[in-house]
Amino acid sequence: METNIQTPGDAAGGLLRELHVKVPADRVAQAIDERLRSMAHRAKIPGFRPGKAPFKVIQQQYGPGARVDAVSELVQRTFPEAVMKTGARPAGQPNISIIAEQPGQDLEYTATFEVYPEVQLSGLDTLEIEQPVVEVTEADVDRLIENLRKGRRSLAPAGRAAAPGDVVKVDFDGRLDGETFAGGQGKDVEIELGTGQFLPDLESGIAGHAVDETFEVPVSFPEDYRAEALRGKVAQFSVTVKEVQAVTLPELDDAEFLKAHSVESPDALRAKAREALENERGKAIQRRQKAQVMEQLATRNPLEVPKALVESEIPQLRQQAAGRMNMQNVPPEKLAEMLPAQLFQGAAARKVQLGLLLGEVVKLKQIKLDDARVEAALDSLAADFEQPDQVKAYYLTKPEMMTGLRAMVLEDQVVDALLSEARRTETPMSLEQLLNPKPAA
Repeated sequence: METNIQTPGDAAGGLLRELHVKVPADRVAQAIDERLRSMAHRAKIPGFRPGKAPFKVIQQQYGPGARVDAVSELVQRTFPEAVMKTGARPAGQPNISIIAEQPGQDLEYTATFEVYPEVQLSGLDTLEIEQPVVEVTEADVDRLIENLRKGRRSLAPAGRAAAPGDVVKVDFDGRLDGETFAGGQGKDVEIELGTGQFLPDLESGIAGHAVDETFEVPVSFPEDYRAEALRGKVAQFSVTVKEVQAVTLPELDDAEFLKAHSVESPDALRAKAREALENERGKAIQRRQKAQVMEQLATRNPLEVPKALVESEIPQLRQQAAGRMNMQNVPPEKLAEMLPAQLFQGAAARKVQLGLLLGEVVKLKQIKLDDARVEAALDSLAADFEQPDQVKAYYLTKPEMMTGLRAMVLEDQVVDALLSEARRTETPMSLEQLLNPKPAA
């Protein structure tokens, strides 16, 4: 078998390869002969008992179909052989084109495919990482407990005009220069006054009005509002109040409230809240440092990535986006139309790039998967559920889920190895700054 691999002329320097393969005619003939003989044992031809027809009759009856099948099988069998001879590393499935396959002649075909890029790591010894230094304060604990109380709140008709802290139900109709605009209308919309759910002018304009009142509120849109047509504009909203409900929070020593959080006293609740915040602090610091490592690794090691691998990542990213948007039940075809592939090209390319770079770090530093860390990661994941043992058992019966968990643990081991050599700068910050960082301008 002859092989020849080259980079197509219009893809010089890229990852595309064209492999030319020539399979000797005698091997083709042998493959066709073997297929015909296997068919002869079960062939049913008029005038002959099953399996007793002369081979020449079998050739006449089934020869063309046997040739098509044999050629297809030869291509599938010889492509891996040919690739191995060239030493290429295909990324994705090849595109096969038959050049010649006439009786008595060699079989010739080309296989066009992308290859994995050559990875030469650099900059691993110069990583600079910001190390957050964060204290969990009593004020942080107070905020969490207040949020827990709000989560168990009760609502009752206020019997008065709306005030900050109330939950109101309203209809509204916004107009700009007398014309309606997208997003400016709503019916039975619930607003908790004072929480910043809606524009400040609208919330403050509702305060002081009672059920069944209809009134006008001028609302100013900020200069950086998401809808460009409304930026810096003032719209008139007609608002009708339909309900005003006062919010009552449970007392800290309320038995049902404490029971809901599996504690018996306010002090025990504070201790549990502090522990939860400290755990979240640790996870957030780990996430932030991992993000820094990944960003610097990618920036210092630009890499052309195979388009086939990028395309294979897009369906998973689309499904993750659908989950965040509560679109899990949308049919795949419709989902692909609503969330087209180009939305995920950049993220998919970055994911492939980082996967290739991390794989190279694993080889360079000879990192082995730590089974104890896999077990600990499974315990941590299951602990977030009411029946952790059942969750663990479920994971252990799902090979694909355990494969994903092991990949995550190995990735964390790579990050830890890189962090151990990085230069760290301690940066004091509040817990709020750590958990809710402001996006870069």
